[in-house]
Amino acid sequence: MSGDRLPRDRDVWRIAAPMILSNVSVPLLGMVDTGVVGHLESPVYLGAVAIGATIFSFLYTGMNFLRMGTTGIAAQCFGANDNDGLRVSLGQALIVALFIAATVMLLQWPVGQLAMNLFGADGDLKTYALEYFSIRIWSAPGTLANFVMIGWFLGLQNARVPLLIFLTINLTNIALDLLFVIALGMKVDGVALASVIAEYTGLAVALYFASQQLRRHAGRWPVAKLVRIREYAAFFAINANLFIRTMALMFTIAFVTAQGARMGGLILAANAILQQFQNLTAFGLDGFAHAAEALVGKAIGEQRREALERAVKLSLKWSLIFASGFSAFYFLGGPFLISALTDLPEVRETTLRYLPWMIVSPLISVWSFLYDGVYVGATRAREMRNIMVFSAFAVFLPAWYLLQPLGNDGLWLAFMLFLGSRGIGMHFGYRKYVSQRF
Repeated sequence: MSGDRLPRDRDVWRIAAPMILSNVSVPLLGMVDTGVVGHLESPVYLGAVAIGATIFSFLYTGMNFLRMGTTGIAAQCFGANDNDGLRVSLGQALIVALFIAATVMLLQWPVGQLAMNLFGADGDLKTYALEYFSIRIWSAPGTLANFVMIGWFLGLQNARVPLLIFLTINLTNIALDLLFVIALGMKVDGVALASVIAEYTGLAVALYFASQQLRRHAGRWPVAKLVRIREYAAFFAINANLFIRTMALMFTIAFVTAQGARMGGLILAANAILQQFQNLTAFGLDGFAHAAEALVGKAIGEQRREALERAVKLSLKWSLIFASGFSAFYFLGGPFLISALTDLPEVRETTLRYLPWMIVSPLISVWSFLYDGVYVGATRAREMRNIMVFSAFAVFLPAWYLLQPLGNDGLWLAFMLFLGSRGIGMHFGYRKYVSQRF
């Protein structure tokens, strides 16, 4: 997109479409992991992989600030034609990612033992879960570096390389799952090893295309900004706030799961299925949030208010269209999806009872998803943190406390209020930012 014209629909789709495809590949990998160990002779292997995968999902979700923070910084450098800044944004993020990965690997024994205690794993389940954990932990440098690379390419308006990275990782992982477990007879060690090799294969692809990208944006590497800790002040300010924001989000989601469990096995199972609906919505709408990140960051780097507001308007338009589509899909096809996910009559009936929350959820959550992208592109991490923390602890928790007599309906209503609070707060924060910045 040239610097003298406004964003267009095709600019949104050029970024959103590859990211939506990338997101779709993630649950596919989970299904294959489950399938290969689910056909082994003992269910303990499936349980071990489920525990191990949950541990890494928690760890890596908490580190996703590396992706978000890098996108915003790189996008603004790209918009300002600051080629040296592009190198600093990449170099600093990679150095921090590798430092975090090294720390996690050094602490793997206490982290693994703590996780086993939290899950209550013992006997063979603990043995195999720890085996999976001790192998997959070696993927940490590759995984966190890939977060950085994906964020950096998005900042440069390039979503095709992140798609290629995702596909390389997931298809390699699937192929090696089949090779190690089905062909070679390995167990959980094969699934874990496949993940490790896949992450580094994806990183090799990312580094190759990064070298090509840097050649097209000639500049120098300001070494001082990579080796002096004080030069990381802006990076840490953004990413520390994003980390706190992510922790507040994870707390809210975990709280919903925990409260559902306290209501009994049927509610827990129903809410687990409904959460898959919510995740599917997020996978679809996140593509437009990624587009907003890149386009907003570039517009701010160019100091063009009209381009900024146009980018937000277009991204919001397509987000709303897709959100309406998700709501219609859940209204018409929700019962079929529920039947496909479980054949237990009681669970189906219970899930159908609460399906209306998933029908309205896309139209409520779309605002917070889209504005997450806007704020990332604008590097307004402190405001993201404040709104998320307020929504989690001043809206969600009090609402749940007051709505407890409604049972699971009260729980989902509190969650909808949480999503709505985020969207409303971020909308007014965005309008204030635009009026003050330009």
